Amino acid sequence: MTTSIPLDSVIAAEQPTARQATWAAFRRNPLGIASLGVLALLALVGVCAPLIADYPQGYGEAVLQPPSGAHWFGTDNLGRDILAEVVWGTRISILVAAGSTALAIAIGVLIAVLGAYFPKLDGAVGVIVDLCLSLPVLPLMILVAALAGPSLATVVLVVAFFSWPEVTRVVRSQALAVVRLPYMDAARLTGGSSAWIIRKHMVPAVAPVVVVSVVLTASRAVLSAAGLAFLGLGDPNSWSWGRILYEAQQSGSMSSAWWTTLFPSLAMLLLVVSATLIAIAYNDARNPRTRED
Repeated sequence: MTTSIPLDSVIAAEQPTARQATWAAFRRNPLGIASLGVLALLALVGVCAPLIADYPQGYGEAVLQPPSGAHWFGTDNLGRDILAEVVWGTRISILVAAGSTALAIAIGVLIAVLGAYFPKLDGAVGVIVDLCLSLPVLPLMILVAALAGPSLATVVLVVAFFSWPEVTRVVRSQALAVVRLPYMDAARLTGGSSAWIIRKHMVPAVAPVVVVSVVLTASRAVLSAAGLAFLGLGDPNSWSWGRILYEAQQSGSMSSAWWTTLFPSLAMLLLVVSATLIAIAYNDARNPRTRED
């Protein structure tokens, strides 16, 4: 006796899921794949920094030497190898980006979904977000970092504190559209608690927007951390791309030795541009109209 399989089940099994369709469309975008490779390479450099170069410290005899076979990125005013500084700066820059982004995303998504789900909170959330976004961010970041004292934890907390409003604004707009959908009303009618509905329905629904926010927030965090370090408000005990620029500016070699600023600036440019291109490619990939084209 043979059992027949419904045709609808066969068709449903053959059709890719939304995640599979998005990944397939993303892989067809050469800029997106190349940018993803650049980010993966930077992350690999940060993780494997001890295997790539010795930690830059002390003094060297080759002072302000241009790029050569002995020093691929040249040396700074104290004879330290700039390649080693960039490599170890990659580790700290990615660590700051990861820590501040994780904290900003956690705060921003939590406030966004709570405000969208509870109408009484949404008005206050909207006012707070608009107020935070209207503030001059850079002067306030400088003030807070200067008062708290230069350290790695301070940079992470300051960048995260001034990054979450942008995350909340983006996620909240998506959450407000999701909360009005029929399946959300059905979830309430089944007697599900608010925490369960938010965890099982709202958060997965806004996840694609969160992914984009993670990438863009990380790139902004790198620039913000570099800006603070360039102003002398970064961690003085660890290398970062901003600290390389700060020391070049303090020593006066910024204008006379171009290699002291070029390579850390290129590293920041690669990270920010690749993160932006990944966000654009991901948005295009999850758009059904773009996938059809």
